[in-house]
Amino acid sequence: MKDLHKMLKLQRLSTLRQFSSASDLLKDSLVSTSRDQQTHRIKVDPKETSIVLFPGQGSQYVGMGQSLLKFPGARDIFELANEVLKYDLLKICLEGPASNLNKTVHCQPAVMVCSLAALEKLKEERPNAIDNCAATSGFSLGEITALVFAGAIPFDKALKLVQTRSVAMQEACEALEGGMMTIMYGPDAEIGLACQKATQWCLDKGIENPQCTVSNYLFPHCKVIGGSLEALKFLESNSKHFGIKRTKRIPVNGAFHTAHMEPAVDTFRKHLNKVEIEEPMISVHSNVDGKRYRNAEHIRKQLPKQIIKPVKWEQTLHVMYERKQGENFPRTFECGPGKSLNTILKQVNAKAHSNSFNVEA
Repeated sequence: MKDLHKMLKLQRLSTLRQFSSASDLLKDSLVSTSRDQQTHRIKVDPKETSIVLFPGQGSQYVGMGQSLLKFPGARDIFELANEVLKYDLLKICLEGPASNLNKTVHCQPAVMVCSLAALEKLKEERPNAIDNCAATSGFSLGEITALVFAGAIPFDKALKLVQTRSVAMQEACEALEGGMMTIMYGPDAEIGLACQKATQWCLDKGIENPQCTVSNYLFPHCKVIGGSLEALKFLESNSKHFGIKRTKRIPVNGAFHTAHMEPAVDTFRKHLNKVEIEEPMISVHSNVDGKRYRNAEHIRKQLPKQIIKPVKWEQTLHVMYERKQGENFPRTFECGPGKSLNTILKQVNAKAHSNSFNVEA
């Protein structure tokens, strides 16, 4: 087997070459989408550019990655992943069982690696989508995948970082019992009040430091609530009183993107501080506020916050796809397992969704 250090170096150089043209394109093609962000003058038709999105935890399924093995680049990524992680990640992806793949410590690296392997498929089949990429983002874990794609963090360092993140988050889950729940609601719903009442309910029952907050902003009238199990039970039982039309539990064993994950932040930050971060070659948007990362130091400061802050995905999509009236939208490629991000895009911006594609893992 080739020396791992040499393989990683070659992989890194290859990645930098692949995405170098996108850095120059960004200066001309990406529209400024926030008042406090620098305005960019468009010199190319936006429909000739692309946006690449990466999914997060929860999109995994047993068998993912199988269709990608015919692409040499994808096979190399799986092989590298196995070397870095010191276990056979590909076997877990292909064979499961689901109970093993769904563990936070396995599914986070698995989703990241399969997403980057799907990127190799996109590179083979539609190279212009890579060459003309103007911006990228990822949902929760997928944000780290986006940073790899943008050349900000080397693949091997990012994978170890994800491994550290997943272990720390799993430990936080075990320390504080919690869960997550998707809610659908009408225009008159009182979500803030509902969370306050659920928190008070827990306090009255003697539960210490209860949590009940928005974890994910998905699309209009749809959010994910994270928090203490008793708080979620309260919302399920009293949903109609607050204008909540439907609730659905998410099969996770913790309240991600809430204060329950606070113990994981320091562990993640310490590991991140040991990683050399480079300037992103294309625009990468943060889950915390939807805005572009300004530079490497901004990434270092902002990325740890993402573990306890809500994923503002709906806001991120508004920022990324804001256009003047009559202006074309870029093509969108969701790379990785599942089609959740494409589904959300349809709810947030139907016109942008009409030119979107899935690159299934």
